[in-house]
Amino acid sequence: GTDGVGTKLKLAFIMDKHDTIGIDCVAMCVNDIACAGGEPLFFLDYIACGKNEPEKIATIVSGVADGCVQSDAALIGGETAEMPGFYPEDEYDLAGFAVGVVDEKDLITGKELKPGDVLIGMASSGVHSNGFSLVRKVFEMTAESLNTYYDELGTTLGEALLAPTKIYVKALKSVKAAGVKIKACSHITGGGFYENIPRMLCDGVCAVVEKDSYPVPAIFKMLAREGQIEEHAMYNTYNMGIGMMVAVDPADVDKTMDAMKAAGEQPYVVGRIEAGEKGVTLC
Repeated sequence: GTDGVGTKLKLAFIMDKHDTIGIDCVAMCVNDIACAGGEPLFFLDYIACGKNEPEKIATIVSGVADGCVQSDAALIGGETAEMPGFYPEDEYDLAGFAVGVVDEKDLITGKELKPGDVLIGMASSGVHSNGFSLVRKVFEMTAESLNTYYDELGTTLGEALLAPTKIYVKALKSVKAAGVKIKACSHITGGGFYENIPRMLCDGVCAVVEKDSYPVPAIFKMLAREGQIEEHAMYNTYNMGIGMMVAVDPADVDKTMDAMKAAGEQPYVVGRIEAGEKGVTLC
């Protein structure tokens, strides 16, 4: 799995807060691996910057190390490229990749999905690492704006937006250890529900998700309101409070939920699999 953090970095620059952005980078890579049934083995990062400030680089890498601890992956190397004249002195880009392993028999493919299977979603920590170009259009990107406290968020706008992406590796491992066969799995990233959930489906089945089956975090309500973004566009861009979704047999629902809770995640039964044309319906 390979990925970057996208324009979420712009918020880190404005707030001069660089300690969690590395977690995002690891999360985006290892969640994709976990989604296929794999266990991450190791991670390498790539940082390109306008000026190499050792303290700042160390802070960024400390976040990468945190992400590796959360996903039981080894941080075995990386590259820091100083590129003056290409990046402004106080800016950088961060990307990386992880390699994982899975026995072929344990691959999560969606091939065994059937009508009646249950969709369980794990809560996200907020916006994660997608849709930040839109976030930056909706909210004023200044230190003053980002450091403003909002009662509805219970935190400053910047802290709510910079909250690191959740890493679901241990929770999915816990489900597997409980003896549950995860039939399909979707990491809800860019493209939200409408683009990611269909990827987990086989032909002949569709996913039905009930919007009121879990609480939508305040940051998404605020985004939709301030940006006057209609509901379909929100669910087509953001995770809307669900970062990872799995499909299991109805008989395994309790076991799955217990395993996720034991790993520290908050699961919700969010919908079901039905017969029909491949796609997702929100109701």
